[in-house]
Amino acid sequence: MKKQRPVHLDLQTIRFPATAIASILHRISGVIMIFAVGILLWLLNTSLASPQGFADIQSLFDNFIMKFIVWGILTALGYHLIGGIRHLVMDTGRWEELDSGKTSAKVAFALALAFSVVAGIWVW
Repeated sequence: MKKQRPVHLDLQTIRFPATAIASILHRISGVIMIFAVGILLWLLNTSLASPQGFADIQSLFDNFIMKFIVWGILTALGYHLIGGIRHLVMDTGRWEELDSGKTSAKVAFALALAFSVVAGIWVW
């Protein structure tokens, strides 16, 4: 008996739908935020420890890499918030059809992109 299964699966040709990409990015942004909590708590602790610690953290924000990290944290937070609201609406029974799910995923991408640009303007 010959099994009818693919011998070679070309991963370059697989196209994920927008809903799958939105779900995967929502999970990734959640993982980023777990690490971001540690960074933000360290920044808060150092800045509240002493006036010198506050000055050190304030001078740290003059560095491009630190601004980029904060922008990344804000972008992940914004996307996770928007994606979370999308999932909450889907939990109420709306946007469960394929077309409305695709549309809501694309709207979430657009809103997250706009939030990311606003966060970048604010940080820099």
